[in-house]
Amino acid sequence: MQMDPCELSPSYVRSIAPYQPGKPISELARELGLKEESIIKLASNENPRGIGPRTRAAIEAALGDIARYPDGNGHGLKTALSRRYGVDKGAIVLGNGSNDVLELIALAFLGPGRSAVYAQHCFAVYPLATQARGARGIAVPAKNYGHDLDAMLAAIDDETYVVWVANPNNPTGTMLRPEELESFLKRVPERVIVVIDEAYNEYLSPELKSETVKWLRRHPNLVVTRTFSKAYGLAGLRVGYAMAQPSVADIMNRVRQPFNVNSIALGAATAALDDMEFVARSFAENLQGLRQIEDGATRLGLEWIPSYGNFITVRVGKANEIFRRLLKRGVIVRPVGGGYQLPEHLRITIGTAEENERFLSALAASLKE
Repeated sequence: MQMDPCELSPSYVRSIAPYQPGKPISELARELGLKEESIIKLASNENPRGIGPRTRAAIEAALGDIARYPDGNGHGLKTALSRRYGVDKGAIVLGNGSNDVLELIALAFLGPGRSAVYAQHCFAVYPLATQARGARGIAVPAKNYGHDLDAMLAAIDDETYVVWVANPNNPTGTMLRPEELESFLKRVPERVIVVIDEAYNEYLSPELKSETVKWLRRHPNLVVTRTFSKAYGLAGLRVGYAMAQPSVADIMNRVRQPFNVNSIALGAATAALDDMEFVARSFAENLQGLRQIEDGATRLGLEWIPSYGNFITVRVGKANEIFRRLLKRGVIVRPVGGGYQLPEHLRITIGTAEENERFLSALAASLKE
């Protein structure tokens, strides 16, 4: 009998359920025979404003060197990040999106015989990255759809090496206040790496932002991750970063793939970082869009989870069925059943005012169908 080569893979890898991204516009167009320009996608928390003119100019400038390998150390972007946040360049790790950085943390600090703690309804990559390293995942029941920090602290055991925290949380949009987050950090044993994933940090108002970068000086076990995929509009280029103690960053860089961030992404991110006017407008327009979706959901008699990101999660009942009805109307949103454990909810990215209105109209029709 011939052996199945898949059996050569560790059992913990074979049992992984792969990450399911939001449905692409082109895929829906093929499936239903729709024109791509008639479809709106509010599924992957992208910035509906696209990119700013400075970023576009940097992308065009980078095209001239595309035949050459990028700067494997990302010196220009690290220098810009160092100036912005007041950290040493040796404290920065660049990644192919913050997803890559999260994987580097798992690769560097997790393995068989170790465990990681995360919340119910957390970002799917935390349990996936944990399982892919053969580590044991400890999922802590959510509190009001968010993190129960006291319960997460109690869940840490002798085998725990990493705790994953998203602030704001995806897919629920909940937020931890600075004082409660740092209080938690102070109580976590120093032998445990605490990851604070701030992918949606730019969508928080100033008074709600935690000074996590300053905390790095007094918490050597802290790693802060951020991305250019959301407010900066660079989801298609994939560039994110982590800030940590230089010794922790050094360990992560030892397992980082060479040239993991391409030259166009490096140039675009460096330019985008300085375009604070673009980010400020994205923040303001997102707030308006959030209110628009909240008001529309309320008029439809639906409950929603208060969100601090660029998305909102709405309880619609038979979510998978409503999702399919929306697809027929050319509207792509995100079901959050399965591993997210929210089978009655849909997550909706905040789009332009016109896209938000189109979604609400399609939702109203889908609920009546």
